[in-house]
Amino acid sequence: MDAPLVAENASRSFGVELAIDRLDLRVEESTIHAIVGLNGAGKTTLMRLLLGMLRPDAGTATIFGHQATSAPASIWARVGHLIETPFAYRELTVQENLMAAAILHGMDYRDAHLAVGRSITEFELGQWAERRAATLSQGNRQRLGLASALVHQPTVVVLDEPANSLDPAGVVFTREILQRLSAQGAAVLVSSHHLDQLARVADHISVMHRGSIVGQLDPSGTNLEETFFETVNTADAIRSKVAG
Repeated sequence: MDAPLVAENASRSFGVELAIDRLDLRVEESTIHAIVGLNGAGKTTLMRLLLGMLRPDAGTATIFGHQATSAPASIWARVGHLIETPFAYRELTVQENLMAAAILHGMDYRDAHLAVGRSITEFELGQWAERRAATLSQGNRQRLGLASALVHQPTVVVLDEPANSLDPAGVVFTREILQRLSAQGAAVLVSSHHLDQLARVADHISVMHRGSIVGQLDPSGTNLEETFFETVNTADAIRSKVAG
């Protein structure tokens, strides 16, 4: 059976810059798979490949066995994502944005209406339900983005720095959401700079550096930051030796 998200020997360049370099990754159902790396490691580019937003120059990026760039609408109805900027039409209210997200993911009006009500309650957006997205704080806009990504109860979830702009209560709330999604059977791919936060929820932590997966971290291990930098520095040393 095909895993929900798979990259096999995937590469992607932007001009002379190699952003993804022969990368392999597999994200299974009922799993939270975290990717960590320095700025520019290629995390967001990898997510865009897996979501069909970019085409690999070589190798493959698949979702439920389909090439991500040509997967049918029935597949995308099962996917929720937040990449870099939260989904929000500035002139629409919070409630209208959630309704748009639900319908765009294939829900009919009745189911979408019910889902929007659940999301407003779950994400504690009731106070701002009739507010236009343009007037929200960064933290509430992030909550709206998360709610929009998850309003249709997806079985594949891809979140790029989901706790950005959130206060400590929002960070804890996000962890609980990830755990619930995984418990319900979803395949979750998440990136973050905060190792301590990821370690509390992740089943797997992959270290990404210069467009490649260069190692794994044990979520239950100690000194994760030290191990992360050792992994990155070792990868650079090997790269230098090969180049030399």
